[in-house]
Amino acid sequence: MMAHLLHTPFIPSSSALRRAAPIPHRKTTTPLVVRAKIREIFMPALSSTMTEGKIVSWTKSEGDKLSKGDSVVVVESDKADMDVETFYDGYLAAIVVEEGGVAAVGSPIAFLAETEDEIPQAKSKASSSSSSSSAPAPATAPAPAPPVESQPEKVAAPVAAAVAAPVVASSHPASEGGKRIVASPYAKKLAKELKVELGRIVGTGPMGRIVAKDVEAFAAAGNVAAAVAPALGKSAAPAGVELGSVVPFTTMQSAVSRNMAESLAVPTFRVGYTITTDALDALYKKIKSKGVTMTALLAKATALALVKHPVMNSSCRDGNSFTYNSSINIAVAVAIDGGLITPVLQGADKIDVYSLSRKWKELVDKARAKQLQPHEYNTGTFTLSNLGMFGVDRFDAILPPGTGAIMAVGASEPTVVATKDGRIGMKNQMQVNVTADHRVI
Repeated sequence: MMAHLLHTPFIPSSSALRRAAPIPHRKTTTPLVVRAKIREIFMPALSSTMTEGKIVSWTKSEGDKLSKGDSVVVVESDKADMDVETFYDGYLAAIVVEEGGVAAVGSPIAFLAETEDEIPQAKSKASSSSSSSSAPAPATAPAPAPPVESQPEKVAAPVAAAVAAPVVASSHPASEGGKRIVASPYAKKLAKELKVELGRIVGTGPMGRIVAKDVEAFAAAGNVAAAVAPALGKSAAPAGVELGSVVPFTTMQSAVSRNMAESLAVPTFRVGYTITTDALDALYKKIKSKGVTMTALLAKATALALVKHPVMNSSCRDGNSFTYNSSINIAVAVAIDGGLITPVLQGADKIDVYSLSRKWKELVDKARAKQLQPHEYNTGTFTLSNLGMFGVDRFDAILPPGTGAIMAVGASEPTVVATKDGRIGMKNQMQVNVTADHRVI
């Protein structure tokens, strides 16, 4: 059934159709294989390294009429959630992989019928496909809450039954009245944090989808099932995790794990240096009110230093050659819910610090909404990791594969130092440690 996977057309996403209500994920298209008048919707390959994908949410329900270009399903890739569109008109007849389920690239996740009369035939094909594959079959179990942000379970893992709403073969997880809740991933996450029942919210997004502003407005109005903000410092366990349990990696965590393990094969060395930051701190204090962040200021300073030392901006990716990059792209490590990502400030040496700060804010917002495009997180030539805002005075960073060096930045703190004339003085100092690929540097 997968023989024709790579021979089907794709259509580009239309950003104009989504301007009214931004949704925190990107669009791609899904291949459809023609079987008479029944088409199989396959799990698409959203990146060159993707071998399986997780269904975040279905934006259409079984029986819905589809038009060419309609968004059908949201699929989780390594670093982002992507809307998948259909290239054909028809009816979404049967869903094989439910929300939260995982499927291999190229395996069928749903069936599309050309006419309503063919829906039963498509359902029959879906049933036979499900019985002969490892598609998830969530067990009927009481749901503690409406569907929330995609969970990190594997197909048919016990955790799936605990978070899935009761389902039958011909329907999605349902809310009251059997109507499936359609919400953006960030809205689901926000609803979970604010203890908001998604089933009680009226969505204002495309096709009635619930977006983050709907959740915030509902919570602000006081119509919250339990209006409690996430507890801070009350438990050492991550939110929603039961102590003593074993929770599989999410797709992003798996990607981070692979990268960290890959970095162990690189012959690295570490070197530290103490920088006097009186002038830097004075400049930051002067321009902070104009929206400039310390991260942007450090990225700009790093980029200007790399102009003078281009070897630090190079890499040894294949173990047999050096790559001397023509652009200075500063990747900055950012921890997001459930993972780590490195948004990239491209051409940081050529952009003024004010524009750089605005760009950085945009990238962070997109990262937290899982909306970054691949070129916005995988094109870094030098990485910056700053923990100074947490009061960390020094640390070592792990070198991201494919780059030559990463710099770990600690806090700028008042320090008693000896001056050149033998006197004792007070200066602001910052400790930085560089982890470098010794084959390059």
